[in-house]
Amino acid sequence: MKVTITPIGNSKGIRIPKVVLEQCHIKKEANMEVKGESIIIRPCKEEPRKDWEQAFRKMHENKDDQLLINDGIDLDMEKWEWK
Repeated sequence: MKVTITPIGNSKGIRIPKVVLEQCHIKKEANMEVKGESIIIRPCKEEPRKDWEQAFRKMHENKDDQLLINDGIDLDMEKWEWK
């Protein structure tokens, strides 16, 4: 597919047809790399919870992983109010 290079400020760009974006599963962001004289554009793969392990380890080291509220269960039903 032949495309036209369009000036955009100090850069240049191309228009990618919606059908091509859908076919490649590209939504809002893409990864772009240069190999030789070729430009490769790939969809960003979402990585849920990426780096969570490192973040939790750091929280533990900083003692930021303490409970904020008491999560114990009150099993003494005499104090419960039933409606």
